[in-house]
Amino acid sequence: MAIPINTDDLVNLRVIESARVEFKANWNPESSLHSICAFANDIDNWGGGYILIGVEAQDGVPCLPVSGITKGSIDRINRELLNICNLIEPRYIPVTEHIVYESKDLLVVWIPGGTNRPYKCPDRLSESSGKSYYIRKLASTIKANANDTQELFALSEVIPFDDRMNPKANIEDLRPSLIVNFLHEVKSGLYEAAKIMPLQALANNMKIAEGASEYYKPLNVGLMFFNDRPDDFFRYARIEVVDKPNETGTGMTEKMFTGPLDRQLRDALAYIRNYIIKEKVVKYANMAEAERVYNYPYAAVEEAVSNAIHHKSYQIPEPITVTATPDKLEILSFPGPDRSISDESIKDLRMIATRYRNRRIGEFLKELHLVEGRNTGIPTMLEALVANGSVPPLFETDDDRSYFRVTFFVHKAFIKDIAQPLSQTVKRKRKADIKQAIIEALATQPRASQDLAIMVGYSTHRSGAYLRIVNELIDEDRIAFTNPDNPHDKNQKLHLISSEHEESTD
Repeated sequence: MAIPINTDDLVNLRVIESARVEFKANWNPESSLHSICAFANDIDNWGGGYILIGVEAQDGVPCLPVSGITKGSIDRINRELLNICNLIEPRYIPVTEHIVYESKDLLVVWIPGGTNRPYKCPDRLSESSGKSYYIRKLASTIKANANDTQELFALSEVIPFDDRMNPKANIEDLRPSLIVNFLHEVKSGLYEAAKIMPLQALANNMKIAEGASEYYKPLNVGLMFFNDRPDDFFRYARIEVVDKPNETGTGMTEKMFTGPLDRQLRDALAYIRNYIIKEKVVKYANMAEAERVYNYPYAAVEEAVSNAIHHKSYQIPEPITVTATPDKLEILSFPGPDRSISDESIKDLRMIATRYRNRRIGEFLKELHLVEGRNTGIPTMLEALVANGSVPPLFETDDDRSYFRVTFFVHKAFIKDIAQPLSQTVKRKRKADIKQAIIEALATQPRASQDLAIMVGYSTHRSGAYLRIVNELIDEDRIAFTNPDNPHDKNQKLHLISSEHEESTD
């Protein structure tokens, strides 16, 4: 069975955090059993983990080139693996895949967080051995103490919402084309087989559905990423971007972004980057070079919106809202941070989560490179603000942790009464930049010309400059209308033409 992740990224720890990957130069049944049990218990809701057999490591870092294992040992290891996993209570069987990496044979063991935790296994592989609960602490597998065991039993009643079966959905609600495109994007070894694989087998490989054959249902995370309208199943599972140029709301624009979570995130960020983010060139009296600054650094906004998608509760029927006013940008999501993060940490901008609310959503977003690794998002956000000369953000929640608001304050160069600069000019976007923005906006789906114009920063699709750029892209055979023979078609859209266009199946 193939694993839906790029193995090169896995070996080099590019996507999955090091604490979730265990390297073993050789097959060790007993230690592997303990690690499988620990990853399945998933005490911090990280999403389980991986064991790579045939890769030596030092201090958790893989030693490259990999040593590999003998190809003839693969079947034996798989048989022994099945035998020792039958000793786990309740029974838990991980997913394995034989891969060839840099001409060496490796065995990858994927251990998603289990739905029947807590799990326990023998301390030693002998008949007289007792059984214990094992967990992961940082990058180590340890035996759970009394407090850890109590916490595991408490967690047994709480399966993360994104990893639960959805009884109101059917397996046909998962779109194979979206799954195949995802596997193509992450460069998974499962991609080629997925193009001809039956939907139920594909969902089983992806761990996005479960149940008996007569009651095989999608998991919530499957519907969030591989259904065109997740908001049909999870009310207000969308991002709303509101641009309020003044307090009265006159001239206010609102845009709603729906669809699979990764698509709505990309689309909302593209709109914010092209329509909300502004750049200014500022000249100072005592400086020879001009300074380029932004009202809000895009990297900081990207982190905040991505974190909102990752950590929002999809049981709460409220959208993520991004509100831009002349002096600030606010990102509001529900609920607030986990109780493990203290009020002082929130105030001091030191939010280090010990447990994820959505373990599978985070896993998919990381594989798509849409969110940072564990607890690295806020440092990235703060670095971007410092580099732009912006003031720190404001994090807000209430006593009940019912909401979380991130506020970015506009850079001082965009405040009209600032006295320091001698001259300020707004930098117009180059034609090449606008062309690239159009290509990126169409990369996820075809769009109506009006929507596309707004996303790249024009107030109307009738703008002469916008039309000239669109026509140039059409002449270059980079984009085209969906119905070129009927230019007056009310459903007319623009779509991307690409030699690398992703294959899809339905």
